[in-house]
Amino acid sequence: MNPKKKALGRGLSAILESPETDITSTDISGSFVAGAVASIPVSQIDPNPFQPREDFDPDALNDLASSIKEQGIIQPITVRKMGYDKYQLISGERRLKASKLAGLEEIPCYIRIANDQQMLEMALVENIQRESLNSLEIAISYQRLLDECELTQEELSQRVGKNRATVANYIRLLKLPAEIQVAIRDSKISMGHARALINIDDEDTQITILRNVILKDLSVREVEEIARNLNKQPTTKKESKKVELPAVMDELCNTIAGKLNTKVSVSLNNKGRGNIVISFSSQKELQRLLSNLNQ
Repeated sequence: MNPKKKALGRGLSAILESPETDITSTDISGSFVAGAVASIPVSQIDPNPFQPREDFDPDALNDLASSIKEQGIIQPITVRKMGYDKYQLISGERRLKASKLAGLEEIPCYIRIANDQQMLEMALVENIQRESLNSLEIAISYQRLLDECELTQEELSQRVGKNRATVANYIRLLKLPAEIQVAIRDSKISMGHARALINIDDEDTQITILRNVILKDLSVREVEEIARNLNKQPTTKKESKKVELPAVMDELCNTIAGKLNTKVSVSLNNKGRGNIVISFSSQKELQRLLSNLNQ
């Protein structure tokens, strides 16, 4: 087994323990060196500019703050060293926010060195693995890892510890109409509802069913059944309107058929375009027709 791929499969811990983000000998500015675990004043920690989640539930933050007051910080946050006693958050924004609410002046931190791409990747993986995200937020985070960190779906599945099919199903949510994505974001429909709607090709039909799901509180199974029934319906092809051949063209067709001594048919559409079909019954007859046409 490739040892690198095995490490990737561990997700965030593999990134944090990588030699590329754990350098203890090259940066000794400030009170603490990179690679250390230390209590750092919250005033010295800048927010993560790559934080993929902007909305935090105030009630959940208050609950976490109460827990921190009672129990303290169980798991340190992760920061990168920016200069003399200056740090930037990599992951753990909820814990940092809750610690401030709890009145903590210092917070335990893992100190790492990371470039901007590593920062984004760490923040996204942390967000996906440790936050209670809705399906759309997970899908957006997956897509950002693919686009901004230039990962393949296989690499992404290893980073987040999910199989490739699961990752692909989340990313497909981003192809749904905006109204459906908003319904997912606002928890009006579940991931199961969304996956059933994806299998319906027509966007207007998807929206109509979505509104019925919300109005009638349809189950996932009911939506799947609707989608199956829609897909079973035969598609009707529009028949092209036949145009009657003008007499002069009909006469010309008969003349060609007489000269070639075979059946000749002509079709014409309402835009004046058409086809001439010359029939033959064998290779030998085809050769004869080609010889006659070349004369």
